[in-house]
Amino acid sequence: MRLEEYWGIGPKTSELLAEELGVERAVEAIEGADTRALTAAGLSRGRATRILRRATGKEAMDLLATRDARDVYKELLDLAEQHAVTDAAADRVRVLTPLPSREAMEERLDDVLAARDAWASLDEPTRSDVLSAFERRTNPEGDELGAVRAALALQDAGVDAGVFAPVADLDGDALADAERALAGLQGDDRVGAGADEELDRLRDRLGRVEDLAAAPAEVVEELESAARRPSEFQDALSRYLTDEAGVDAARVREAMPGEAADAHGFVDASLRALSGDLREAVDERERDVAATLEEDLAAARDTVDRAVEAVDDAALYVSLARFAMAYDLTRPALVEDRETVAVRGARNLALAAGGADVQPVTYAVGDHDLEAGRDPPRGDRVAVLTGANSGGKTTLLETLCQVQLLAQMGLPVPAEAAEVGLVDAVVFHRRHASFNAGVLESTLRSVVPPLTDAGRTLMLVDEFEAITEPGSAAELLHGLVTLTVDRAALGVFVTHLADDLEPLPDAARTDGIFAEGLTPDLELSVDYQPRFGTVGKSTPEFIVSRLVANADDPVERSGFETLAEAVGEEAVQRTLSDARWSA
Repeated sequence: MRLEEYWGIGPKTSELLAEELGVERAVEAIEGADTRALTAAGLSRGRATRILRRATGKEAMDLLATRDARDVYKELLDLAEQHAVTDAAADRVRVLTPLPSREAMEERLDDVLAARDAWASLDEPTRSDVLSAFERRTNPEGDELGAVRAALALQDAGVDAGVFAPVADLDGDALADAERALAGLQGDDRVGAGADEELDRLRDRLGRVEDLAAAPAEVVEELESAARRPSEFQDALSRYLTDEAGVDAARVREAMPGEAADAHGFVDASLRALSGDLREAVDERERDVAATLEEDLAAARDTVDRAVEAVDDAALYVSLARFAMAYDLTRPALVEDRETVAVRGARNLALAAGGADVQPVTYAVGDHDLEAGRDPPRGDRVAVLTGANSGGKTTLLETLCQVQLLAQMGLPVPAEAAEVGLVDAVVFHRRHASFNAGVLESTLRSVVPPLTDAGRTLMLVDEFEAITEPGSAAELLHGLVTLTVDRAALGVFVTHLADDLEPLPDAARTDGIFAEGLTPDLELSVDYQPRFGTVGKSTPEFIVSRLVANADDPVERSGFETLAEAVGEEAVQRTLSDARWSA
């Protein structure tokens, strides 16, 4: 296969990968989602990740129809990656993509939730042992030794259920043989320390002799003080090298020259010859040991390959299990026979990750069977969401986007319960305040084509009116709502122009979020749970009340009091009175 057939790989990138990895290895890296191989070849991590997502996700990535949808997708992967137990698992999390079929989604959900159950069943000491075991795998993707050591450590930890079963089933003796062989083999005909005692002894002796050979004058000085007559010099050198380097006397005598001009020449020649003799002995022993280790590794090859796969799969699913447990994620009900996104007790992951106290929300569009305390209406394909400033409308849109994307990635979702219909495109558009004509045009080019071309579509559009003047915004937004209904798509549209959108199509409804006043600390108190079929209030009097109360400068306060008269001085005073009474 030509490298340029992969998304995002042009002639220059193809040439780079072919030069650094070779075409065959580069193809293996792309098909195997090996981020590290691509980054080692010179690609940035972001570029490598984008290429691998397209290679593994293919057309399923088209689900992310807008930049804001892609941003939510990346944010979800960032949160999941924080719970990765190995570097390789983090790389695999980064390239998780939406899946092409319900069967694939259900299968991944099965694996993730089984891993969550297995992880939840472990006590804290065992979890610590498992994490320590995975740390041995925090090495480059191709490091088989790390995988084998991790497998042995997981077996020692005594975990054998669920996601750990493939590791527990590996032959422990074969793993131990493979560890010795892999630890001993250090590349081309090189054997590491500890692989063979005799080889280690020979290397130690060679090192000592080479150190002495680097300073022969010091050896001569030591010998002259010990040998009173020239005839004793050879014996003194033999004893000295036996004591200092551990070399047996016979090997030393074999290395001594037949004659020499002086003591320095005699010692220098003896040490050089002895070094050469020991080097030959080391090389011969190393070749023999390497051959034995290669045979042992070949015999354990199947076990090694299974260990790499089993450890990396376990690491991935334990990582996702930790992510699911950290945010109390649950299994969504996936439906193909109808379009819906319905949630009970849903929480925004970005807020939860930041430590915020998140109010769970129940909401739905489409034809659903979700049972909830506040049952959302059934059958409405489109909802127009209205209400208080800072009332959580945008957060609700983002939460619905998170639920839809996680479900179609085969991952659990942040809700007590959820029912999700599969769609072909998620059009999420955050509020972008600008009256620039170019922004309006680019926004329409972004949100309309997926609605008309993609098939099943989920529209999540936030304050469309922020990009054009109010009159035109209401007309365009009404057109988008009508087009969403006509195309049998789903949609939630956040707006402050609800009254200007009437009458809505029959399949659309209006929901509202209400602010309830100010807290004693003059913070806006909001019930983030939308009220169905009701227009929400923007409640500017609450905001102005807070500005009046917080204004220390008399002139500034006077200005805000003028605004209070404009929005209703009685309402402002009542708000301030309620806040002080609550305090």
